[in-house]
Amino acid sequence: MAVEQEVFLQQILEDRDQLYRETSRLKSQLSSFENFEKERVSYQQLIGQKDTTITKLKLQIEMLQRKIWGKSSERYINEDPLQRKLDFDGLDLLPEEKELATSAKEEIEQYKKVRVIEAKDKKHPVRKPLPESLPREETHIYPEHINLENWTELAPEITEILERETARWYVRRIIRHKYALKDKSQDVQAQVVTAPMPVLPIAKSYAGATVLADIIIDKYVNHLPFYRQIEMFKQQGISIAPATINGWFQNVADLLRPTYYRLKELVLTSDYIQSDETTIPIINNEKHTTIKGYIWMIRAVMGNLVFFHYDQGSRAQKVALQLFKDFQGVIQTDGYAVYDIYEHKKGVLPIGCWAHARRKFEEALAEDKARASYALEQIGLLYDVERRADQEQLSYDERADLRSRLAYPIMVAFEKWLVNEHPQVLPKGRIGKAIKYTYKIFPKLTRYHLDGRYKIDNNLGENAIRPIALGRKNWLFCGNHDAAENAAIMYSMLGCCKANEVNFRDWLVYFLNNIHRYDTDYSKDLAELLPHNFKLQNQDYNSSASEAYQSSPNILEKL
Repeated sequence: MAVEQEVFLQQILEDRDQLYRETSRLKSQLSSFENFEKERVSYQQLIGQKDTTITKLKLQIEMLQRKIWGKSSERYINEDPLQRKLDFDGLDLLPEEKELATSAKEEIEQYKKVRVIEAKDKKHPVRKPLPESLPREETHIYPEHINLENWTELAPEITEILERETARWYVRRIIRHKYALKDKSQDVQAQVVTAPMPVLPIAKSYAGATVLADIIIDKYVNHLPFYRQIEMFKQQGISIAPATINGWFQNVADLLRPTYYRLKELVLTSDYIQSDETTIPIINNEKHTTIKGYIWMIRAVMGNLVFFHYDQGSRAQKVALQLFKDFQGVIQTDGYAVYDIYEHKKGVLPIGCWAHARRKFEEALAEDKARASYALEQIGLLYDVERRADQEQLSYDERADLRSRLAYPIMVAFEKWLVNEHPQVLPKGRIGKAIKYTYKIFPKLTRYHLDGRYKIDNNLGENAIRPIALGRKNWLFCGNHDAAENAAIMYSMLGCCKANEVNFRDWLVYFLNNIHRYDTDYSKDLAELLPHNFKLQNQDYNSSASEAYQSSPNILEKL
C-alpha cells in the first residue's frame, strides 16, 4: 500500500512538473506577443513599401515597353478630334482672356478643317528613276527561233536594274622626277633637282584622304566599330592592324581639333542656341568597368551649326558655367536645373522646350487619361499654330504675330489650369510630376512667342544627338576620356555636314587635302574649312560654271 502511494505521489509530482514547464513555455510565448501591435504596424509599412516598389517597377516596365514597341511619334492625336475643348471650370480667368482663348481655339480648328478640305487625295508612290549620272552597261536579248530578216524591229523594251560592285582599292604611286645638271661647271644652288613631295594628310603614312574619310564616316555615320571595319577589309584582301587604325583616327582628330575650336567660337558668339546632354559610356581603367559620362550638345539655330562638348564626362553646373560664361542671347533647354542660373544673368534669355513638357503628359496617359489628354490637346493647339505658320511660309515677324494672337491666349488659360489642378493630384504620381514640371518652367515655355525665330521645342537639337544614341549601341563605349573628346570632335564636324546637307565624304576628303595649307599662314580663317562654307564654295563654283556654259555653250570643246 505504501509503495502504491509513493508511486502515486511520484506521478503527481511529474505531472505538476510537466504542467509547470508547459506554463513557463506559454508565458514566454505570451511575452513575445506583448509588442504585437508594433510588429503589425511594422509589417504593414514593409508591405506598403513593397507595393510602392512593385507599382514603380510596373510603371518602368510599361515605359520601356512603350519606348521599344510603341509609336515613335510623340504627337498626340485625340480619338475624336471634335471633342477638343477648353476647360474653364474653376479657373480665375478674366472674361477677355476666356474670349481670346476660345476665339484662338476656334480659328485653329477652322483652319485645320479648311486644310483638310483643300488637301488632295494622296497619290500612289511612284518609283523614282535611277540617277542619270550612273554609268550604263547594256545587255541585248533577242527573240529566239525567228529569222530577223523577215521582221521589222520596233522600239525595244528597256528595263534598268541597279547593280553594285565591291569597293575598289588602288594604290596611288607618287613618282617624283629627279634631274641632274649636265654642265657641272655652272654655279647653281643644287646640281640635282627633285620634284617636291605633296603634303599628305598624315606625314609618313600610306593612308590617303579617301581611306581616312571612309574609316571615320563608317564609324561615326554608319556606326561600324573599327574592329568590324578591319574584318571587312580582310574580306577584300586588305590587312590593316588595329593599332594602325587607332593611330590614324587619333591623327585625324588632331587635324580637326583647331577647326573644332573655331566652330565652338562661332556657335557661342551667335545669339540663339539650343543645348542638351546625352550619356556616353566610358571605360574606367581603375575599376575595370564602364561608367556613365555625359556629352553636351550646343546648336546655333540660325547659323545651322552644332558642336559637342565633353568635359571628363561631367554634367555638373560648373561645366555649364565655363561653357556659357561669355554667351549673350537666347538659350533653349529642357527643365534641367543647371540652366536655372541663367534666369538671373544679364543678357541671357532662357526659353523652354514644349516637347519635353508634352512627353511628361504622354507618360501620364495610363495613370490619369482625362487630365493628361486635356493637357496634350492644349499643347497640340500650340503645335497647330506652328504647322499653320510653316504651311503659309510666314516670315519671322508674321509668325510672331500669329503666335501672339492664337498661341498666347491658349497658354494663359493652360497656365491657370495647371495651377487649379496641381493641388488635386498626387505629387509623386506621373500626372502630378508632369503638372509640376510644366508649371515650374512655364515662363520659359511661353517666351518662344516673343520672336518668330525661336522654335517651339528643342527637337532639332535632339535630332543632332541621335547619331550618338545609335553609335553607342554599336561601338558600345569609349576607351577613355581622350577618346570621348575625340568622338565629340567627330560628331561636331559630321553633325554640321548633316545640318547643312553636305556630303560627309566629299567634305572630309576636301578638309584632309587642304588643312595643311593653314599650318603656317595665320592670316587664313579655319572657318573657311567648315562644312557650311564648303557648301557655299561649291555653290559659287557650280553657279559660275553654269553661267560660263550658258554664255559660251562650246566652252567644253575649247578646253
